[in-house]
Amino acid sequence: MASSLRTRSLLSRLCSHRDPPLWASASRSYAAARSAKAMPPLEPVPVEVAAEVEEVPTSGICRPLSDILKELGKKVPESLIKTRVEEGVAIRYIPWHFINRILNVHAPEWSGEVRSIVYSADGSSVSVVYRVTLYGTDAEIYREASGTASTADTGYGDPVQKAEAMAFRRACARLGLGLHLYHEELS
Repeated sequence: MASSLRTRSLLSRLCSHRDPPLWASASRSYAAARSAKAMPPLEPVPVEVAAEVEEVPTSGICRPLSDILKELGKKVPESLIKTRVEEGVAIRYIPWHFINRILNVHAPEWSGEVRSIVYSADGSSVSVVYRVTLYGTDAEIYREASGTASTADTGYGDPVQKAEAMAFRRACARLGLGLHLYHEELS
């Protein structure tokens, strides 16, 4: 078990060759300066450990973007899909926390960010724009989507949370994750 954890740690260090985004450079240099004092230098990898590294499957780690997108495009198991009724219409969806876990498994180096939060002029609704970025060994790709919620509807959390979750799910659908749910109505 310990060698498996050590091997996974080595894999993550070997696969983290991607340059950090420009916005992270200042905070990472500060963190690097602080951690350089606390952490000893890395030792060379022993030959027997390097042999183990080759045997460990690297699912999700250091994969080409096309492989990640292929995995995300697969149909989501029915057990993860929930249904809610809005205005008399049943809507099937994947909760945001399940989508988060699916991304962590198939695209471990993904990132997400809220790009904007805008209230309508009359204050009756709020819209959120969310961006999801996937990083592969060969490329990176992002998709943005919006979600809108009524400020009067407080049934399941606050309106900004609802709009953000909706935007997150839609951005992931633009990457293929759960996209089949949007096409069920057509068939």
